[in-house]
Amino acid sequence: MEYTPLAINGHWKEGWALDLHTSSSTPIKDDNGNITGWNTKRPPIAEELYRLKYWREKYRVDNIAGPAAEFLNKYKAKWQLDLIIPIPPSDMTREFQPVYEMAKAIGKLISLPVDLTTLVKVKSTSQLKEIEDPDQRKEILKDAFSIKLNALSGKDVLIFDDLYRSGETLNAVCDVIMNKAKARGVYVLTITKTRSKR
Repeated sequence: MEYTPLAINGHWKEGWALDLHTSSSTPIKDDNGNITGWNTKRPPIAEELYRLKYWREKYRVDNIAGPAAEFLNKYKAKWQLDLIIPIPPSDMTREFQPVYEMAKAIGKLISLPVDLTTLVKVKSTSQLKEIEDPDQRKEILKDAFSIKLNALSGKDVLIFDDLYRSGETLNAVCDVIMNKAKARGVYVLTITKTRSKR
C-alpha cells in the first residue's frame, strides 16, 4: 500500500503520520443549494482506518499494521525503541478499541512490547473534537493522563495514535511520560494527519 509520510512536530523528539486523513472533501448539494452530505476522498491507508473505525471492519487492523511496521522498521534502531504505548481511548467502555488493536498488531510485527496499562486516562476528554481554541484544549487535557513516577526511567517510547489533529493530546501525553515517568526519549507515530489543525 502506498502512503506519504508527513513529519509532525510537538513535545517529542521525532514524529510522523503515515498520510493525510483526507485528500479532499467537497459538499454535495441538493437542487436548492443546501448541503446534503460530503464527497470525501482519502488516501488508501486513511480509507482503511475509516472503515476500521466507523464500519467496524476488524480485518483492516492488519492492512494498517503492515505499512506502519514497514515504516517503523526504518526508525526502530535509530530511535532505540523499547516499547509502544498507544493513546488511551476516549471511551473505555467500547469492547473493540481500534488504537489498541493496531498497536498490538504493529508491536507483533516489529517485535516490540505494547504497554496498555502504564499510561492511564483519568479524565474524560471526549468533547475535545468540538473545541478549536488551543488554550481551551490545553485546559481540558490538563491532568487528563496519569503515570507512575519513574515508570519508564531510561526507556525510549513510541507513542501511537490513529489521528494527529492539533497535537494537544500527544503533547499532554509526552509531557507526562517525559516529566513524570522519566522516559529517555519519546517518539510519535500516527496513521493519519488532518489537513488543518481543527
